[in-house]
Amino acid sequence: MNHTVDVPAEPSSFPLVAGRTALIVIDMQRDFLLPGGFGESLGNDVGRLLKVVPPLASLFAAARAAGVMVVHTREGHQPDLSDCPPAKLNRGTPSKRIGDPGRYGRILIRGEYGHDIIDELAPIDGEIVIDKPGKGAFYATSLSDVLTEAGITQLLITGVTTEVCVHTTTREANDRGYQCLVVSDCVGSYFPEFQRVGLEMIKAQGGIFGWVADTSSVIPALARLSSIPA
Repeated sequence: MNHTVDVPAEPSSFPLVAGRTALIVIDMQRDFLLPGGFGESLGNDVGRLLKVVPPLASLFAAARAAGVMVVHTREGHQPDLSDCPPAKLNRGTPSKRIGDPGRYGRILIRGEYGHDIIDELAPIDGEIVIDKPGKGAFYATSLSDVLTEAGITQLLITGVTTEVCVHTTTREANDRGYQCLVVSDCVGSYFPEFQRVGLEMIKAQGGIFGWVADTSSVIPALARLSSIPA
């Protein structure tokens, strides 16, 4: 029997199911979050993303205590850029491009220091790390197989950025039949308006892509889940 705990959320309560839920942590990488990294080189205020770190660390603790599967993703490419299409590599006129030397190594290249997850949110033993070449976590990755094998049917989605990789992953998951709850204070954007509108789009029209709630609702629900006898 799978026990269920209701999470106060929008547009309606979210039924959190024991043993069926995974926490997806999208691209909390040094290149995106740290001063001097790729994100800042594009003229962005990385402080807006760093605000996500404390609530996400608290959510980690609650999810781990409840036995929830935690999956981390990292956006990046092979050193020869063979998996980076020209449309992505050559977009716009940024001061730095993928593969260029950066403060933390070659930008968004797998194996470089900047490509890895920030220390505060580092995976622990047993947690899965998915390297993805695109915005969405399902494209050209093993994520779907990992979730299917574990019997996962619903996702708590967190990470950066709200309007790009978070949104793309949520939409991909929705098309695959997953129930998705985006944890609003655990996702971040460089642009406040994109943050607001991105969250509104998730829950619009009765939850067209999923549900939205913050840690003040999700963490107590995880605590209740962890207290239910197996």
